[in-house]
Amino acid sequence: MELREIMTADVCIIAPTATIGAAARMMREKNIGMLPVGENDRLVGSITDRDIAIKGAADDKDPGATSVREVMSERIVYGFEDQSVEDGARLMGENQIRRLPVLNRDKRMVGIVSLGDVAERCGNAAPAGETLAAVSRG
Repeated sequence: MELREIMTADVCIIAPTATIGAAARMMREKNIGMLPVGENDRLVGSITDRDIAIKGAADDKDPGATSVREVMSERIVYGFEDQSVEDGARLMGENQIRRLPVLNRDKRMVGIVSLGDVAERCGNAAPAGETLAAVSRG
């Protein structure tokens, strides 16, 4: 099974110039915990609810004045839509991430896979369990 078969294709992307307050509202409205950050038609990072809490709120940063760029993670781990679910799960485990942006071979974002997607849609609990164990190690 390939990542394209289990990914969520309707992905919201936020600009690095947006505020963390706007990012938090978008996450709440979409019931998601991570947003890819895009600029000039390219991924430049990601922001999670944890980034907002730990790098924003815990440092008393103003959610209406602090940009996404100030708290986002610049390192991007991604998979390709034609990679196997097992490869995607391995990437998630090795990098201790719960969400994996999915790109096409032109490096355009086409979706996102969460640990829940691996668990729910793949029909084989082993990749999800192994990934969760790897993500939880710290």
